[in-house]
Amino acid sequence: MKLEDFNFYLPENLIAQVPLKKRDDSKLLVINKQDNSYSHKNFFDIVNYFDSGDTLVLNNTRVMPARLFGEKIDTKASIEVLLLKNKVDTKWECLVKPAKRVKVGTILDFGGIMQAECIAVKDDGFRELKFIFKGIFQERLDELGLMPLPPYIKERLEDKERYQTVYSKEIGSSAAPTAGLHFTKELLEDIKKKGVNICYLTLHVGLGTFRPVAVEDIKTHKMHTEYYEINQETADIINKTKSKGKRVISVGTTTTRTLETIARDNKGKIIETSGWTDIFIYPGFKFQCIDGLITNFHLPKSSLLMLVSAFYNRESMLKLYDIAVKNKYRFFSFGDVMYIY
Repeated sequence: MKLEDFNFYLPENLIAQVPLKKRDDSKLLVINKQDNSYSHKNFFDIVNYFDSGDTLVLNNTRVMPARLFGEKIDTKASIEVLLLKNKVDTKWECLVKPAKRVKVGTILDFGGIMQAECIAVKDDGFRELKFIFKGIFQERLDELGLMPLPPYIKERLEDKERYQTVYSKEIGSSAAPTAGLHFTKELLEDIKKKGVNICYLTLHVGLGTFRPVAVEDIKTHKMHTEYYEINQETADIINKTKSKGKRVISVGTTTTRTLETIARDNKGKIIETSGWTDIFIYPGFKFQCIDGLITNFHLPKSSLLMLVSAFYNRESMLKLYDIAVKNKYRFFSFGDVMYIY
């Protein structure tokens, strides 16, 4: 399967630059896999597509202010750093720009509040940095860091909480699990009242989720690893739901990748566990856990579009993307959403 098989035309004016004032006012494209039908709704209508006994699984990760701007202490050259992965203690895997200026031994200064030394050079602009600071790292990061919005968003984000889900809890992501941005606390309460189970897992979103696929044969694409964890309560709820013949509905590709990683490794069962996943889901993948998927509209040629195409099918998905374009759905992180079941 070739990369071009996942291309589609997207007008630039449909890339959402700012979030809507009300989260659940987003447009919702509802897709029934059984009869290939679809309908246009608003996200607050999603409650009508759940049944009592179904389970909704959400990723409760919280986005760090992971983008730092510093300078080399010797030349004063400006360097941008994106924190990706906490290796151990004060050591982080980072993406730096311009990478060619940062070699082993390079010292970066961040406003006189914190410094970092490059201790390893990796391919594609990745560096391992050791941070030097006084006090608590997260407090220093809150002082210095900016919200790591995707590069296609050019507008300033007025309210940082709009790039967090209302249920975000476990800090550690370099990007938001964007399908969850549409939920309000009130909508979640309405879903609970209908008898739907709501449970949480954590996957800290890194570059692996959003990095473009750059190889023509998609089967040779390698995902970067991302950390996940799931507790016993969530595992029990999901397994009970499956045993009763009810549906497990995943909110977002990050939740999906976590659940399908665990199911793959445990003969279809969900267990309490934690670890790192580099699972790459593309057409031909056999899903073992999820029965429904809530997800935003994704980039052409992206691993996210490939995952969604695996859950439905590539040809139908691309036709629906064309329909979304014609109906002026908003795309990407602050855009509209689809529900496939």
